[in-house]
Amino acid sequence: MDGPIAEVKSNLKYLRLLARDFPTQAAAASEVIRLEATLKLPKGTEHYISDLHGEDEAFIHILNSASGVIREKVDTVLGDSVPAETRAELSTLIYYPTQKLPLLKARCKSRTELENWYQGTLLQLIDVCRLVSSKHTREYVRNCLPQSCGHIIDELLHAHFEDHNKTLYYGQIVGSLIANEQADTFIIRLCQLIKRLSVDKLHIIGDLFDRGPRPDLILDRLMRHHNVDFQWGNHDAVWMGAAAGSPVCCCTVLKTTLAYHNHGMLEDFYGINLRHLLRMAEQYYGEEDLSLWMPHTDESRGPYTPGMLHRCAVMHKAITIIMLKLECAVIDRNPDFKMQGRDFLRRIDYSAGTVTIGREVYPLRDTSFPTVDSAHPAMLNPDEEFVLKRLVASFRHSEKLQRHVQFLYAKGGVYHIENGCLLFHGVVPMTEDGRFAAETFEEETLSGRALLDYCDRRARRGYFAPEGSAQRQSGEDFLWYLWCGKLSPLFGRSAMTTFERIYIADESTHKEIKDPYYTWYNDEEACRRILAEFGLPGHCHIVNGHVPVREKAGESPIKGGGRLLVIDGGFCRAYHEKTGIAGYTLVYSSHGMSLRTHQPFETTKKAVRENMDILSRVDVVDDNHTDRVLVEDTDEGVALRTQVDDLHELICAYRLGLIKEQPSDVSIW
Repeated sequence: MDGPIAEVKSNLKYLRLLARDFPTQAAAASEVIRLEATLKLPKGTEHYISDLHGEDEAFIHILNSASGVIREKVDTVLGDSVPAETRAELSTLIYYPTQKLPLLKARCKSRTELENWYQGTLLQLIDVCRLVSSKHTREYVRNCLPQSCGHIIDELLHAHFEDHNKTLYYGQIVGSLIANEQADTFIIRLCQLIKRLSVDKLHIIGDLFDRGPRPDLILDRLMRHHNVDFQWGNHDAVWMGAAAGSPVCCCTVLKTTLAYHNHGMLEDFYGINLRHLLRMAEQYYGEEDLSLWMPHTDESRGPYTPGMLHRCAVMHKAITIIMLKLECAVIDRNPDFKMQGRDFLRRIDYSAGTVTIGREVYPLRDTSFPTVDSAHPAMLNPDEEFVLKRLVASFRHSEKLQRHVQFLYAKGGVYHIENGCLLFHGVVPMTEDGRFAAETFEEETLSGRALLDYCDRRARRGYFAPEGSAQRQSGEDFLWYLWCGKLSPLFGRSAMTTFERIYIADESTHKEIKDPYYTWYNDEEACRRILAEFGLPGHCHIVNGHVPVREKAGESPIKGGGRLLVIDGGFCRAYHEKTGIAGYTLVYSSHGMSLRTHQPFETTKKAVRENMDILSRVDVVDDNHTDRVLVEDTDEGVALRTQVDDLHELICAYRLGLIKEQPSDVSIW
């Protein structure tokens, strides 16, 4: 007894704080009962998505459908006796209630037919909602209910329609919703609740930004999500650097968006002013042959006029030259990046029209450099300085971009560990012989987990260190390194060969050599070493993205004897031809893990009108669970057990008289 008493006495300061929330033995005991019961509930469903690259429509459909989980629930509730088309229609209503509802109502030819449809649909939705809420506590479900009609939903979710004493009561609720023209609002709220209760947590494994049209819509949606985390990708890092005010990151973001004719997103939705850039670009490059600088276009998002393509191409060349100049300065400031030799403007023979890379000399495909002083090639001219200053200010003053990047910092990091899964976007850098690759930054040699922790810290410094400080500059430069550096865990390649792909015809120079990680991740023992480095046992899983899996060539997303899952299957349309699919997602429920392989999504309009879901294949990844995974088996369960132990100590303190009870006038029982 002395041991427990001594422990209680040593924790009295904390227990007195806990007693403010549980002022009596009864209150503390009641909470223990609630927590211990919660531990026996099935584990909540986790949803993993990677490499969205701005593809907002496909992402929102995957999110709305929970990668097919909601359709599975609808099928379970309605059963095979209900036609598949009817089940698809109800699923689409849940995915897109505001768009689908008017179409379904329009089919009803009379008031009576409409009322019958309302009644049947409401009862079906209540049944689906009851199923998805069944593994949550009633308190949790109540906290998810909308304020406007939550009490009605709560009543119907826990209704016993076989209770003849309440037959008229339940019927009157449904009837009154229809009679008072509240059925539409109620249906929309029910659909939103079903989607929320179907997935407990969303994990985004990097690269929200890039070629797709609306990364801003994706972030707007995620900011409304009830529980989400991010593992930054290299495309995210360079946008974070642009928002921080890094000139080289601003230029890199612009170069990528212009290369894919996506700069309208920057102008229209983030408010980035490109007027000064266009004027300067036309002045210096407007009369040139811009064939090399024409953007990649997606005809489904066209049409594109010659004038549109010219304006994009001329800005593309102008910003690329500025970017290459700024890269020289970043490389100079950071010798520990070990990127000497990639300051390409200094390696050009401007009279001969060639560039030296390593020991080889290559002819340039474009030899016009009107803003480059061959004696001082990294120096910006006055017009470029003016344009750059305006662009950086535009990125810094974009309220929407700042909100989005602050959200990425608040909810994100280089890696994340939860429920036996290690999540990161790219790689844990490795050597050819399978060891963790070491690099020295700021006189500190780092590898493995320590390297990733350092990258996380320095990336935050780039946004949060004081403006104008050396720490801020160092952090901003490092955000660019995370985009393209050799040992960046977000990049995982030898070099970003942007210059070579534009200027050099020899395709051997375009190759970006993958980190040895991409060889070793096929080896189960290597995957177990990575898990151990992050404190996880060997039966756990690594989940990452970044490099699209070429399924049509026979590549499997399951690596290392099942220990590692690559869930980048090509969400981005630009990768569909290479991969043969349109992305993977991972679902981890109380029944185990399942990998969902998705076919291309066409349009939201077609999905709503024709009940077109994304065609998906479901493969069980981990079916070793003979019983369902419970909350007590998760990280949340560990935290709840700790709370239970603390409450037992508080009860003991009450019984020993070390803390006085403060009973209220109303009994807790």
